[in-house]
Amino acid sequence: MATLDDLRAVAAGLPGSEERATTGGAAWFVRSKLFAWECQPWPSTPDEVRPILASELVVGVKLSDPEDALALREMDPGVFLPSTSPWGEPKIAFRMAGIDTDHFAELVTEAWRVQAPKYLRREYDESVGD
Repeated sequence: MATLDDLRAVAAGLPGSEERATTGGAAWFVRSKLFAWECQPWPSTPDEVRPILASELVVGVKLSDPEDALALREMDPGVFLPSTSPWGEPKIAFRMAGIDTDHFAELVTEAWRVQAPKYLRREYDESVGD
C-alpha cells in the first residue's frame, strides 16, 4: 500500500519537484506545473466518486494521453477511478490502498515527465542511467 510519504520519496528524486500545500491537500509541481495531488471531494466531483474521496486516500496524476486513463481504468477499475473532476485532463486518480508501489512510482514519475521541461527530463535520465 502506497502512502503520501511514498509519494514524497518518489517526488524528492525528481529534479525540480516541489511539494505545496493547497486547499485540497498536498500537491506536487515541477516548474509551477501540477503533476500529482491529493484528491478531495469537491462539489464538481461526480456522486459515485465523492464517497471514495471522502473516506480514503486517493491521488491524481497527469497523463500524456487520455487513452492511458481509459486503459488503466479498464485494467483495474477497483483501483483506478472514473474522472474526479472535469478540469486538468488527461489525468487519472487511484486509490493508494490498492496500488502496487512499483506501479505507483512509475505513474508519479511519468506524470512528472509529462510536465517537466526537457532539461529536467534529461537531468533525471542521466542520473538514473537511461
